[in-house]
Amino acid sequence: MPSAWICRFAPLAPAGGAVLDLAAGSGRHSRLFLARGHPVTALDRSVADLERIGDPQLEVVRADLEDGSPFPLAGRHFAAVVVANYLHRPLLPALVEAVAPGGLLLYETFAQGNEAFGKPSNPAFLLAPGELLEAVRGRLRVLAYEDLTVAVPRPAAVQRIAAQRC
Repeated sequence: MPSAWICRFAPLAPAGGAVLDLAAGSGRHSRLFLARGHPVTALDRSVADLERIGDPQLEVVRADLEDGSPFPLAGRHFAAVVVANYLHRPLLPALVEAVAPGGLLLYETFAQGNEAFGKPSNPAFLLAPGELLEAVRGRLRVLAYEDLTVAVPRPAAVQRIAAQRC
């Protein structure tokens, strides 16, 4: 099931614009944007589930984002860049840069404090307070931001942002 945060802001993505679903996993957000009429580039290191979607508007890219290689989609721009439950800090500048004029960055992942609820508990995978705000400061306009504890789909400390390039 797609994230409620991503669903809330998906209608703001420019109609028909290409969407990047980073660390796409099983493709829950890829499916959401495909159903909304967007071509989607879904990137993950494991793509078996993504390849089963079988939509001609879906481009599947297999890449390990943490092996030190350059960002495989550098120079491409998207109407929406979507990231959920994934953090690799060196990618943040490239993801912000990938947002096209009028496009969105929709990002939601675990934050400090999540160690009280289980995994992830490694600080390398937990956003510091305000970290997403800092990532977009001076580059994107923040539409909404939250740093809170949620109960659904399971108790977790999360940080999320919806930001737009003007």
